[in-house]
Amino acid sequence: MFAILQAAGWPIWPLLFASIVAVALIIERLITLRRSKIVPEGLLEKVVGELRQSGATPEMINRVALSSPLGRVLAAGLRNVRSPRDVMKEAIEESGRAVSHDLERFLTTLGTIASISPLMGLFGTVVGMIEIFGSQAPGGSNPQQLAHGISIALYNTGFGLVIAIPSMIFWRHFRATVDGLIVEMEQQAIRLVEVVHGDRR
Repeated sequence: MFAILQAAGWPIWPLLFASIVAVALIIERLITLRRSKIVPEGLLEKVVGELRQSGATPEMINRVALSSPLGRVLAAGLRNVRSPRDVMKEAIEESGRAVSHDLERFLTTLGTIASISPLMGLFGTVVGMIEIFGSQAPGGSNPQQLAHGISIALYNTGFGLVIAIPSMIFWRHFRATVDGLIVEMEQQAIRLVEVVHGDRR
């Protein structure tokens, strides 16, 4: 493997760095974007039950806010539980935008790596081809040496695609996951507003 990296030349080192960053981001997002961590099962029911029993106390609101991203959204509504419906919804929406931004963290970087890796690989191939043709003697060339040089230059393109394909798959997966989690949080927050303002039991 190290021999391939050496043979492919200096353009492969940025690709190697991009691959390390992509793997790190994929692992981090897989750990962070777990449904049980973002939208814990039964949290809304627990919050509603406690709200009816003892009201929205500061201690309860802080505990809910620290529990999960959904908890942060619900806590924003609980802080405005005595306010009109529109004010409560606005507070929830503001908190939801902040939570949404946090859930989308690093996805732009992963998407960028997926997009530019093939271009970086192509750049490495072009550099390799320039070096190959530049090193040929004016009187003639060795076809075997030329073929070997071309195969080495193509390592960059291959490596770029190896990075881009999984990065694109995971980027699309994480985008869909975040969108689904945001919709679910919105639905639960709306249920909280309806329960507080007597539209739903």
